[in-house]
Amino acid sequence: MQLLVHLSSIASFLFLFCLGISHFLPPVIKTWVPFVPLHASASWQAVAAEKRRRDMAKIPAEWRLPQKVIDEAGRRRSVADEFIDSLLDPDSRFLTGLEVPALMEMTTNGSLTAVRLTTAFCKRAAYAHQLNRNLLEIGFDNAIEQAKSLDIFWEVHRRPTGPLHGLPITMKDQFHVEGMGTTMGYVGWIGTFEGNKSSERKHRHESELVRKLRSLGAIVIAKTTLVQSLWFGETNNNILGYHWNPRNQQLSSGGSSGGEGAMQALRGSALGFGSDIGGSVSMPAAFNGVFSIKPSAGRLPTLDMPNSSPGQINIPTVTGLLGPSIASLRYAMEALLSTEPWLTDPGVLPIPWRKSLEVDTSEKKLSFAFMDFDGVVRPHPPIARALNMVKDALRATGHEVIPWDGPSHAQALAIHTAITSADGNYDVFEQLKLSGEPLIPQLIPDFPGLKPGPVKNAIEVEEAVLQLKKYRVNYQNYWLSTANCTMTGRPIDAVILPVVPSAAVIPGKLYHYDYIAAANVVDYTTLVIPVTRADQSIDIPDPNYVPVGEVDKKNWEAYDAGIYHGAPAAVQVLGGRLEEEKLLAIGQVVTEALNKHHISSGVRP
Repeated sequence: MQLLVHLSSIASFLFLFCLGISHFLPPVIKTWVPFVPLHASASWQAVAAEKRRRDMAKIPAEWRLPQKVIDEAGRRRSVADEFIDSLLDPDSRFLTGLEVPALMEMTTNGSLTAVRLTTAFCKRAAYAHQLNRNLLEIGFDNAIEQAKSLDIFWEVHRRPTGPLHGLPITMKDQFHVEGMGTTMGYVGWIGTFEGNKSSERKHRHESELVRKLRSLGAIVIAKTTLVQSLWFGETNNNILGYHWNPRNQQLSSGGSSGGEGAMQALRGSALGFGSDIGGSVSMPAAFNGVFSIKPSAGRLPTLDMPNSSPGQINIPTVTGLLGPSIASLRYAMEALLSTEPWLTDPGVLPIPWRKSLEVDTSEKKLSFAFMDFDGVVRPHPPIARALNMVKDALRATGHEVIPWDGPSHAQALAIHTAITSADGNYDVFEQLKLSGEPLIPQLIPDFPGLKPGPVKNAIEVEEAVLQLKKYRVNYQNYWLSTANCTMTGRPIDAVILPVVPSAAVIPGKLYHYDYIAAANVVDYTTLVIPVTRADQSIDIPDPNYVPVGEVDKKNWEAYDAGIYHGAPAAVQVLGGRLEEEKLLAIGQVVTEALNKHHISSGVRP
């Protein structure tokens, strides 16, 4: 997600109110309403409506939820966890509650058929879509047929096709999957190949990541909603409308991979895949209370994945994973690297899975740096509490925690914006022209006159890249300098910091991306770990707090303990570049420390 827009809450409210959409309706009366802009032609609306109708028709009649259930869901704060569980039969509830390693142990030894597993997740995904409107592509029929083929293979050969044999997964609708369309949030892409109606590759082409996953035995059951253009931290498009957080329906699911974050919160698939250029995996994971990893560029395939600003490679888009546990992320990533993806995607570095990087805390303790305030925007009370819970848990288990005062993350955000918007985002308007659809309201403030932004010349881009290089050197040097501050005499192993200053976000009130921006600018790995839930009886704002600046003031005034109640509160664990194996092991250490010492004052997601 490119960090383009800092909307004022007042302007956002007035614009959305004039359009008459359901952006700010409370959960008790909020139902899904398509985004209907002023002065729009009916043609794009008809195309979007027909797609919604066709997709709903792909849900079997026996998986259709009664209207009274839909109505009840609209009155609830959360439709995740106990609510969706209560709708399922015992077998589906049991299977969809298991983590990836446990599921794969059963499918690879033949004790669980791929059809049974895939059917259970397809059914849950169908429920999730009806409750949350999070699927842009539905492929249940094809998924079950693939599962039947996998079961036949096992019966004939008495072995699995690969370590992900029968694993039902979902993907952000930015990846091409054979048999499904790809919209990337654009109405003009419906029924086409990236907007080309006559292309022979329509519904036949697959992204390299999908080909690798399929070779391992994984099954893509559906593709999830995302923000139009990929360039915003809240998910909205003109096909499905604004996307709400299933764990707190007054808040956003995040962006740009918001639908995937929500699908994982609803456990509609065993694992999810998204893309990230500035927090697009990390924010949805944090907002929806699930785990995620954003690798460094070059670890996982991105070949044949469409993108916005597709020629920009100085801060590249990377593939990220979202799921129910560290163990699930680790299992899938190790499996993917076993395919040697560098042989088919020249953008992937020839680095296999390295067990030598997995830290052994039985032999040594870890050193963490801790950043609870970047000097610009202070986190809301639920995030501050989550950070302190992690710090206390790590210290209680013997690990070291020192302060982090590295290079400014605000500078990282400025560099990020300068590079990723250097082309003025011209391609966004090219895609909009295909159908005549408008920009979503969240993007309009960044495009005065509803046209592309200013374009940098080659010299200006080169200057921005030089700033990028200098920032990366400074960040790495500071990281290495922490060896002078640790008891171990070696640099820190990771940094604990917020993802954003809030637990999810009230629509239109996401003002600060600086905490997460640095991970993409320096190309470091980062994990998201859900810690607790916002609690209105505990997370009370300090009435004497004096904001340090205008953005801090806006962020502080946006906090409402009653609205945020129940929202997931997560932390970011930042690791070194290309150290995914180490970071996942560190993430397990953090998670076990939290569980072992029960320092949670809320229900762990």
